[in-house]
Amino acid sequence: MELKTPYAFGKTVDMPYVETERKVREELAREGFGIITEIDFRKKFAEKLQKEFRNYIILGACIPSLAYEALDTEINLGALLPCNVVVYSTDDGKTAVMVMDPVEALAIIGNPKVLEQASSVAEKMKRVLAAIP
Repeated sequence: MELKTPYAFGKTVDMPYVETERKVREELAREGFGIITEIDFRKKFAEKLQKEFRNYIILGACIPSLAYEALDTEINLGALLPCNVVVYSTDDGKTAVMVMDPVEALAIIGNPKVLEQASSVAEKMKRVLAAIP
């Protein structure tokens, strides 16, 4: 099932959470993304708040060459990087994968070159999503 918000796009799948996370990582790598940050909220909430939470991880994905170009174009763009990919368990036993929409996130900059770069990243992210059954 396709998911869309004003700031992200994604889908829900019938695969288990662990398998979906593994597949997302594989497909990101296939598109040239590296994972440069990772936040596992289930673990953090248990550790810091002693509270249970669903499986929920944020993967900060980046293609170094594209990040270099973007930062060379707009030095303060780092405040909006990396591209976050979220994988989480849904209430109905499925798994959701959501991707920050780089075009929407970077539109506020008002730089056509940056938007062109963001469009390239968005296409790669759409291919990642399409490869997850």
